[in-house]
Amino acid sequence: MEEFKIKFTRFPVISHSAEYLVMGYLMRRNILTYKAPPNNEGYDLICIHPNPRKSGRQVRVQVKSRLATDSDRGFPVKARTLDAFDYLIVVFLNVGYFFGKMKRGCSRAGATAPEFYTFPAAFIRSHHDSRSSWEKVRTRGLDIEQYKNEAGFEVIAQDLEVPYPEKREQGDV
Repeated sequence: MEEFKIKFTRFPVISHSAEYLVMGYLMRRNILTYKAPPNNEGYDLICIHPNPRKSGRQVRVQVKSRLATDSDRGFPVKARTLDAFDYLIVVFLNVGYFFGKMKRGCSRAGATAPEFYTFPAAFIRSHHDSRSSWEKVRTRGLDIEQYKNEAGFEVIAQDLEVPYPEKREQGDV
């Protein structure tokens, strides 16, 4: 009997890009963001207030990514890491179509801008499905617009009490 093997598509450079994209967007929002050491269990980024006198709080962020534009909008999260992060940001990189009726491989026709969803740990815990070995969080069919892009990054900014960057007039302190 022939053994069936699943082939996984891996692009380490593209996968790592999700962490750097998230870092860039958080820093664009004036949230000081550091990358955790590689293979750190439970979180990938540490976020703090840019002014060390303002807040001693830190926020731990786990970053997950999906390459395909036509992914199932789910992502794996191991149960043992559920208490190791404060937020999980999933990045749908939308590189192109990999599934469905498209030709074998990736089609640039499906390439679109990345989407970011910043989920609090409580959301991940309540939607975590540990029944399979993949231990996925499935978002298809859920109303998750409140967590999308800038709105999601704003939640972390509020948590750290980082005001929105604004130009000050001369003489303002």
